[in-house]
Amino acid sequence: MLTKRVKISNIFVHLFLWIGIVFVAFPFLWMILSSFKSLPDFYQFGLLPEKLDISSYKYIFAETEYVRWYANSFLIAVTVTITNLLFCGLIGYTFAKFDFKGKRIWFVVILSTMMIPTEMLVIPWYVISSELNWIDSYWGIMFPGIIEAFGVFLMRQFFSGVPNDTLDAARIDGMGEFRIWWKIAMPQVKAALSALGILTFLGNWNAYLWPVIVTTTSDMRTLPVGISLYGTSDAGGIQWNTIMGMSTLAVVPMIIVFLIFQTRIVEGISLTGGK
Repeated sequence: MLTKRVKISNIFVHLFLWIGIVFVAFPFLWMILSSFKSLPDFYQFGLLPEKLDISSYKYIFAETEYVRWYANSFLIAVTVTITNLLFCGLIGYTFAKFDFKGKRIWFVVILSTMMIPTEMLVIPWYVISSELNWIDSYWGIMFPGIIEAFGVFLMRQFFSGVPNDTLDAARIDGMGEFRIWWKIAMPQVKAALSALGILTFLGNWNAYLWPVIVTTTSDMRTLPVGISLYGTSDAGGIQWNTIMGMSTLAVVPMIIVFLIFQTRIVEGISLTGGK
């Protein structure tokens, strides 16, 4: 009797999950299929295109600055990810393995910044960018994300689990502190580095609010900003099939990152909760 109840409950659980998958996947599937429709076909009722049409993709590469926006997003996401891994790794290691005056206070100050909404930070960010002539520049887009409080917290938690005896043995062998951090400590927190790198890359790839504020020319736009402004600036009418094509191409790097590092994502997040 108990076995039957378990089987019935499993059926309902799987049914519920499949319904959830349909609701989540349908808009994504509709976006991809719509990108292969002509504009008249787009307004016709039906999920599948009457005829495969790649005119939207031809228009994207021939008539828009999409490649430039793509390159901007990729450069910014990769750069910010690398700097986050390096700086958050260094700061997290320092908080985990060294004692200094005000250590607890500074760590609390860093964590407290996580409670401040981004919308409240854009004004001081803009003032800083304006004073330093960073408006409409790569550095102006990137500097708010160079070091993030979450990354410092995550790396500090993982470095706390690295045995001190291992680090002391390296010091006895004559290794410097920086080399100990790079050669001994960093390889032992690969799961945290992978999780932080993936989350940082995806977050900066999809960033919209700050890039749309700090950029003023089309050449400096990132993908979310370029797609959004393109969809609202077409005086001849919105070409929805083209926007669907842009959006489809925009998710390709995220899918690649997920397929390659999906086990690292789950491992890193689960270990973060355990820590």
